[in-house]
Amino acid sequence: MATIRLEKISKSFPGVEALSGISQQIESGEFFTLLGPSGCGKTTLLRTVAGFYRQNEGHIYIDNKLIDNVPAYERNTGMVFQNYAVFPHMTVYENIAFGLKNRKVPSSEIKRKVAYVLEMARLSGYEDRTPDQLSGGQQQRVGLARAMVIEPEVLLMDEPLSNLDAKLRVEMREEIRDIQRELGITTIYVTHDQEEALVISDRIAVMESGVIHQVGTGWDIYKNPTDVFVSSFVGETNFMEGDILGEEVGRIKIMIGKQTIQANVPKSGNIKGHVKIAVRPEDISLVQKREEGAVANLNADSTVIEGKVEKNTFTGPLVRYLIDCGNNIHLVVETHKPEQASLIPVGTSVFIKIPISAILCFNPETGQRL
Repeated sequence: MATIRLEKISKSFPGVEALSGISQQIESGEFFTLLGPSGCGKTTLLRTVAGFYRQNEGHIYIDNKLIDNVPAYERNTGMVFQNYAVFPHMTVYENIAFGLKNRKVPSSEIKRKVAYVLEMARLSGYEDRTPDQLSGGQQQRVGLARAMVIEPEVLLMDEPLSNLDAKLRVEMREEIRDIQRELGITTIYVTHDQEEALVISDRIAVMESGVIHQVGTGWDIYKNPTDVFVSSFVGETNFMEGDILGEEVGRIKIMIGKQTIQANVPKSGNIKGHVKIAVRPEDISLVQKREEGAVANLNADSTVIEGKVEKNTFTGPLVRYLIDCGNNIHLVVETHKPEQASLIPVGTSVFIKIPISAILCFNPETGQRL
């Protein structure tokens, strides 16, 4: 196991600044994920750690050893690629043993180590098959086993599941996480899939345009985003803009279109001017106006606005409603474990109940959390 320390890493290509002053420490044995949209710099950062790219500025340390001038093949890292990168003319055994043979490891030791990772990657019995006789998931396991068998200090994984179908992705991400925990290898994992990152990671770094916006656990990233980009990229979020009317008993009133909502006073203490607010679809609940006493039953810890059901979409475990709140404000609401009798028809007028604690406030100009 090894710690990784990045100090002010910058990397440019002609006409493009891919990484800009990234500093981050990754702890020994940690599963650390780089998450972001295509072109955000996550793969560039991974390949820079691997030694495939050389940074223009900054330093990289593995276990406090400076590796800036160490070539890729001497960095003791294992790499798992998006496109499997297995040798088509070699058997599973030969693919996995390749790195050990290059290191002049004795044949008896090669057999022992290959047998161990074959068992761990659930490939026992496939030793004599060639890649064309394997499924996509099995080929990816071969790539993972080949990276692990050399016992690297650091495991680097570049969107290894993106070529697999949805069901197999879910199965493989669980297997990768289990193997990583068993071996305790410090791992950097690249993905653009938010759910994958939330499930598999100890910590996540959310990236955009060559910089890291936020680093934290999946819970922190999802529940406490530091800015609008993180809130919008990780999961689905409803955004609304309005004007702060003032403070009253520890809460602020915000005019959204022609309706007023309440929110907790921001930690920044900013209670003036224009504000952008965010709320997750699953935090909102709906009450039909025709239900007797509907408004009276809404407690003081929630705020209420009115709207009309514009669309309802049944997906199995949940119903997604699109609510028209007027003034070009549309909110997505998710209701879990729906019952057929409780589905709200299109055109129904509703009260939209939003827990005050679920409302996040952002500066609409800088995008930073207030």
